[in-house]
Amino acid sequence: MQERPALARITYDRASYRRSDAEWLADAWSRARVIVVSPDGRSPLIRGTDDRLELRLTDPASSNTLDAPRRLLGVVDKVPYFSITLPAPDDSADWGTLREVASAADDLDAALLTSAVALQLWHSRHTHCPICGTPTVESQAGWIRVCPNDASEHFPRTDPAVIMVVHDGGDRCLLGRGQAWGEGRFSTLAGFVEPGESLEGAVAREVWEEVAVGVTDVRYVASQPWPFPSSLMVGFVARVDGDPTLQVDAVEVAEAGWFTREEVARAAARTDVAGEDEPGVVLQRISPKLSISRYLIDCWLSGEIGA
Repeated sequence: MQERPALARITYDRASYRRSDAEWLADAWSRARVIVVSPDGRSPLIRGTDDRLELRLTDPASSNTLDAPRRLLGVVDKVPYFSITLPAPDDSADWGTLREVASAADDLDAALLTSAVALQLWHSRHTHCPICGTPTVESQAGWIRVCPNDASEHFPRTDPAVIMVVHDGGDRCLLGRGQAWGEGRFSTLAGFVEPGESLEGAVAREVWEEVAVGVTDVRYVASQPWPFPSSLMVGFVARVDGDPTLQVDAVEVAEAGWFTREEVARAAARTDVAGEDEPGVVLQRISPKLSISRYLIDCWLSGEIGA
């Protein structure tokens, strides 16, 4: 199997046992590397080698970091990493999103920024106690919000979603185009897991709901965090079961189709470079390399899954 999906290629010590140690946190902050995230999930970037965008880290002694909540991301090679939230300046052309930087960033920067963005977006959406409505406060180095009224603790949420490459047991796979996407761009099908549902059950249900075909031989492939704002994408491969004729649910899917390896490979090549679409071709582009959708498609193209 090829390397992991882009946002899941590296793990690091999250140092969770340090989150309640005020003395250690104070010392760690003095020697930390700091990732700045705006309330809407953007970060300051710099142009690195080959004109690529890279994450720009901040000095913890900088005056504009003093009043910002400090969120411990973890420790790497004895160096603590924190994130803080600051508004982007009015002239914020050099601030960008995780989508813009992660595919070019090294694995560590991508992993840290993914955690920082996911944490910030959770905080921004969960400012009040769901029990009594009182504004909550941060605790445990940013990993808990506590209600000062009823003392309830609230933890960052992650919403599981399944994403799947469905094949016909031969040379074709099933791809769909979302309602919000431009003509010619297709991806694998996906959807959120419902309460009381297994991951495999969600795969079968989502495929049936979106294109009305059954699947079998559902197998796990890989997972990837997707903090837009709080998903964990769980990737599967499945084979069509029975009649492969598609009946598209126009509410969720604009169009869908069965495409050959040659067609998908040509679309993958066009996705990776700037250029014109190919006239008269339905499948022009697929998901970018940042996404687990692309990872699943690439695994299918290489024959590693769905063979």
